[in-house]
Amino acid sequence: MPKIPMRAMLGACIALALAACGEHTPAGTATTAPTTPVVSPKNVIFFLGDGMGLTTMTAARIYSVGEDGDLTMDTLPETAFVKTFSNDAQVTDSAPSMSAYMTGVKMNNEVISMSSDTVAIDPGADSNGNKLVNNCGSKNGTPVTTLLELAKAKGWAAGVVTTTRITHATPAATYSHICHRDLENDIAAALVPGGTGYNSALGTTGVDVILGGGSQFFTPFANGGKRSDGRDLIGELKKSYTYASNAAEFNAIDPAKVDRIAGLFTSSHMSYDLDRDPAKEPSLADMTTKAMDVLAKNNKGYFLMVEGGRIDHALHETTAKKALQDTVAFDNAIKAAIAKARVTDPDLKNTLIVVTADHDHTLVLNGYAKRTGKTAAGNAGVLGVVKNYVTGAVEKDAEGAPYTIIGFGNGENRTQGSRSANASLDESVTGANTYHQEAAIRVSAGNETHGGTDVFLGAIGMGSETFLGTIDNTKVNGLVKAAAGL
Repeated sequence: MPKIPMRAMLGACIALALAACGEHTPAGTATTAPTTPVVSPKNVIFFLGDGMGLTTMTAARIYSVGEDGDLTMDTLPETAFVKTFSNDAQVTDSAPSMSAYMTGVKMNNEVISMSSDTVAIDPGADSNGNKLVNNCGSKNGTPVTTLLELAKAKGWAAGVVTTTRITHATPAATYSHICHRDLENDIAAALVPGGTGYNSALGTTGVDVILGGGSQFFTPFANGGKRSDGRDLIGELKKSYTYASNAAEFNAIDPAKVDRIAGLFTSSHMSYDLDRDPAKEPSLADMTTKAMDVLAKNNKGYFLMVEGGRIDHALHETTAKKALQDTVAFDNAIKAAIAKARVTDPDLKNTLIVVTADHDHTLVLNGYAKRTGKTAAGNAGVLGVVKNYVTGAVEKDAEGAPYTIIGFGNGENRTQGSRSANASLDESVTGANTYHQEAAIRVSAGNETHGGTDVFLGAIGMGSETFLGTIDNTKVNGLVKAAAGL
C-alpha cells in the first residue's frame, strides 16, 4: 500500500471538516438556529417562627399530632442548628436576630438592619405622648442591604407576610433600616413608595405584597392612629396597591388581576389563632398562598418572608396553649406553601424554602410524664399535669402538689411561699386557653424573657443541601444568597 503524504492527509481532513460544518450547504437546505435556554424563575420563601425554640416545637408537635406524629417542619429534609446571640448580648431580641438573617451582619439588640456600630437609642415622646420620635442621630451607623432589597434589585417581586404589626421588628428587618425597633412610624414610612422616608432601595414600586396588622402606624393621630405628622399612609398605599382591611376584602382580591396588594387587618397585632375570627382576619396560610399567587406573576422570581409572629407574644405571656396553637398555624402555612410551590415546580429545583426561628424562650417540659397524645376535647395532652408513666397517677412535688408538664424558667405565675395551696390543680385549669403556666422566677406580667439556646432550621428545595451543622445566624444569609444567586 503506497504511503500517503502527511500534507495530503491534513488537506483531506480539513475538507471533510468543512463539509461537515455546512461550508457548502446547498441552497434551500434548512439550518437549525441556536436555541436560548428557558430560565425558570427562582423563588425564596423564608419562614420565621418568632420565639419558636426547640422545646416549643416539641410541645406543639405533641399538642397537635401526639408524640409520634410529625409537623410539616419535622419532615424538611435538610436541618441545622442556629446560634442566635447578638452583637452585644448573649440573648438576642428579634430585631438583630432577624436582621442577621436578612443582612449577614451582627448588630446590637433593638437595631434594625444597620451596621454593627449602630447604637440603639430610645425614641422620644411626640406631641401626643407616644414614644415615636427618632433620636438616632445622623452619624449613628449605616444601613446594611437585606435579602429583600437584593431581590428587588434583580427585578424580582417581594412580599412580607406576618401576624404581627407589619412594622414590628421581624418584618421591619426585611425592608427598613433604623437604630431602634420602636420607631414604627418611621418604619411604616419606609414602605410607602414615593413618600417622605421611603426606602429607595425597594425600587420605584416597593414591596409587592404587604400583609399583616399595625394600621395605627399608618393612620393620623386625629383618626385614631399614632402618626403625629398627619400623614394618611393607608391613603397613600391605595394609590398603588389593591388594599384590604378585613378578611372579606382580602378574599375578594383576585391575584390574577392585581400586581400589588396591601392588607392591614388590625390596628395592632393580628389575633392569636385561638381567638381569630375568620370573618375578620385571614389565616397565615391564606395570606401566604395568596401572596405567592401575586408574586409568582413576576417571571424572574420572588422573595417572600412569612412570620408566625404571635408565637413569641404568647410565650412572653406564659400562655402556652396560645403559643402552641400559633405554632401549628405557622406550620399549616408552611405546608400550604410547599404544596403550592410544587404545582409549578414539582421537585422544587428553583424554589428554596427555609424555616427557622429568631430566638428561643424559657419554656420547658417537666418531669417523667406519661405519654399524653395530642390535645383534644377531654384530653389536655401536653397542657396537662405530669402523670407517672408507669402507674398513671398524678405526680406531686416536694410539697404534695401537682405540677404541669409545661413550665417556664421565668414568668408572672410564680407561687409565693409553699405550693401546697396548689394541691387541687387539675387539667380543667391547666388546659384552658388563658392559663399561665408556672415559672421558676417571678417577673412582671407579660415579661417572660427570651432564651439563648440554639434554634432549629429546616430547608427544602433549591440549594437546601448547604444548610447543615451548627451555624451562626449571619451565615444563613450567605447560604440563601448563594442558593438563589442573589
